[in-house]
Amino acid sequence: MRKTTLLLVLMAFLALFLVACGGGGDDSGGDEADEPAGETAAMPEGDAAAGESKFQSTCAACHGPDAKGLPNLGKDMTISEFIGNSSDAELLAFVKTGRPIGDPANTTGVDMPPKGGNPALSDQDLLDIIAFIRTVNE
Repeated sequence: MRKTTLLLVLMAFLALFLVACGGGGDDSGGDEADEPAGETAAMPEGDAAAGESKFQSTCAACHGPDAKGLPNLGKDMTISEFIGNSSDAELLAFVKTGRPIGDPANTTGVDMPPKGGNPALSDQDLLDIIAFIRTVNE
């Protein structure tokens, strides 16, 4: 009988311990159902002013200093539906990957290299450029 009492006390203690610990759930405080699938944290915002200088030093070589594109090189970004219809996260992924000649969506016949050919650009640099591009895209 003494073993039964000890077992019951241990089980009660274990049950209280699990309740006190919250059953192993996370402490995020948010309802996971409120977050879209695949998104766990908010994307940092870009700085359009900083992005303009980065655009001029990298992207303007193909897209022109006014972002209107250069013949047989980069597309006109000021009227691009692709830019207008894409989220910052989608544009970030696109710019990080680039668009090779073999991509069926490549209509220029010229590679768009990852990060515009500047591997030194960080994600924040790219988000700054995207913020700038948003200011010129109609």
